[in-house]
Amino acid sequence: MQFIDQARIAVKAGRGGDGIVAFRREKYVPAGGPSGGDGGRGGDVLLVADANLQTLLDFKYKRLFAAIDGRRGGPNRCTGASGDPLVIKVPCGTEARDARTTILLGDLTDPGDALLVALGGRGGLGNAHYLSNRNRAPEKFTEGKEGEEWMLQLELKLLAEVGIIGLPNAGKSTLISVLSAARPKIADYPFTTLVPNLGVVRRPSGDGTVFADIPGLIAGAAQGAGLGHDFLRHIERTRLLIHLIDASVDDVLADVQVVERELTAYGHGLDQRPRLVVLNKIELLDPVALEAELEGLRQHVQARGGPPVLAISAAASKNLPELLAAVWQQLGIAQV
Repeated sequence: MQFIDQARIAVKAGRGGDGIVAFRREKYVPAGGPSGGDGGRGGDVLLVADANLQTLLDFKYKRLFAAIDGRRGGPNRCTGASGDPLVIKVPCGTEARDARTTILLGDLTDPGDALLVALGGRGGLGNAHYLSNRNRAPEKFTEGKEGEEWMLQLELKLLAEVGIIGLPNAGKSTLISVLSAARPKIADYPFTTLVPNLGVVRRPSGDGTVFADIPGLIAGAAQGAGLGHDFLRHIERTRLLIHLIDASVDDVLADVQVVERELTAYGHGLDQRPRLVVLNKIELLDPVALEAELEGLRQHVQARGGPPVLAISAAASKNLPELLAAVWQQLGIAQV
């Protein structure tokens, strides 16, 4: 399934039905008078969060959504039928904005959340409304009003409690594949992951926590470089970040600082988000070199008041229980 996390659509509510001019002419109603009914109301347009959707792919092929118009009024003061509301299903975690002003209209996070994005037009009035002592046979009526029409910008932000971030080839996809049932593409070259991957990791209590593997960041990502800038929005909702670092690179500390600068440049409080610094691929270092790298990382992290640095091997499944224990502790999840 193709992952699409942004879409622009046009929504148009239904037009209200027209009122009509009509008069009663029954045999036993000598002074029948005007009896034109009102038009029905146009259908509204609503966005509704659906837990079964994971992407905005549907909006790649259909961009215009129009609700049903109201029906015109009928004789004998009969009101025309109102248009049914148009329900547009979107994934949980979708934000809707006015495409022209970028003003946030609503954030649909829970299944069943609904947002009214276009109001249906009001129905017109029939001539029965214009009866007066001075005009006993009015032939005046009003037309229905047009429904609202808007251009919307939809943005999907994944609902994950834990986000796995790091430079390309740090082993993020390998980590989420061994912690969960997710099966992302894994290869020995950078930028293997082109879209975020979600995996559910079992908690000590038996239920699951959603982890998100975010495509690799590079220097300048917050300003639009590389792939990471397209997906930084997906870690805005996370409660905890796992900052994964490749132990085999020449300068581990420099790699850490690259990601930290991008989190600060992007804003939205990401640089203040609770974070675990995790050194991966430790099987590639001898014990002396590993301890030297860990000591440098510990000094850097502790200077910022961060938690202890962890060392793991995702490929060899080494020290993963310790990593999960630290995750549960940061999330405030009791361990059995």
